[in-house]
Amino acid sequence: MSDKVQQMSEDPSTKELNNFVQTLLKQMQDRFDEMQNTIVNRIDDMGKRIDDIEKSVTELMNDLGFSDDENEKGKQF
Repeated sequence: MSDKVQQMSEDPSTKELNNFVQTLLKQMQDRFDEMQNTIVNRIDDMGKRIDDIEKSVTELMNDLGFSDDENEKGKQF
């Protein structure tokens, strides 16, 4: 290692900057992970709601006298 590089790596301001950057990157990664988990949870919740809506629509259609055969015909279009 050259003398200049060695001096820079031992310089307190370089160490401080390095620590600052490492801390900032860690904070950014933590925030990204938190946001990712929030998004995944919301997608899961929306999927469950869609399933519930599909069930409700099917029940309503059955209550109104639509048969499964008619439902299948409607899906073909």
